[in-house]
Amino acid sequence: MMIGVFDSGIGGLTLLHELTRLMPHEDYIYFADTDHVPYSYRTKEEIKGFVEESILFLREKGCDVIVLACNTATNVAVEYLREKYDFPIVAIQPAVKVAADHSEDNKRILACATPVTLNADRYKNLVAQLGIGERLDNLPLPKLVEFAEKGIFEGKEVEEYLKQEIEKLFSQEHHFIVLGCTHFTFYERIIEQLFPTLQALDGNEGTARQVKRVLEKEVGLKTSGSGHTVFYESGRKVENLAKYAKLLAKLRLSS
Repeated sequence: MMIGVFDSGIGGLTLLHELTRLMPHEDYIYFADTDHVPYSYRTKEEIKGFVEESILFLREKGCDVIVLACNTATNVAVEYLREKYDFPIVAIQPAVKVAADHSEDNKRILACATPVTLNADRYKNLVAQLGIGERLDNLPLPKLVEFAEKGIFEGKEVEEYLKQEIEKLFSQEHHFIVLGCTHFTFYERIIEQLFPTLQALDGNEGTARQVKRVLEKEVGLKTSGSGHTVFYESGRKVENLAKYAKLLAKLRLSS
């Protein structure tokens, strides 16, 4: 069983890290659509096309299960893809339900994501179903994706951007900050240091558990052997793995 993990760039590594921790014996292909990142400024039709082309590539490479490790891709394309194809597609979603389930009714929730995700009907419908619209504040942080793709994970520029943007909506009534983009998990510690009363949540752990459930249902999990991961960037196999190895090591150290 091969698991294909798709993201617009490096953000999905935060989910890949969780997947390999939970299922270390499985084999993975990681696909970063580096030719088109960031998706924040793309149209929905463009994003849908990029995602479909990418997951079909993963299928051609032998992936049995596809994981959308990109919240923007999920909110724009997952329903279309599931209607069109019959292979398993597991998709990450901003963890607003987790925040709602664990916060007191008088506490507000701050949800950060790309503008495309926050404006998507799928996300709006989720918020409506949960009945949390009146205590949810949405904050787009598109520049955080750009920082991550440039390898800028700390420093004055990052801190000033986060403080400036989060302070626009932040109050002591906020308990959770939902990191609704996998790129944002790289900045979890900085956010919690800048705003000590906020607890950061992302959808990585829940999505990884869902992938595990799907595998157990379809074929069962491997119980031995060393799992292997291959990396592609917009269809090109990555031979120099230094960048990805460094980022995954960074995630292991911070977890």
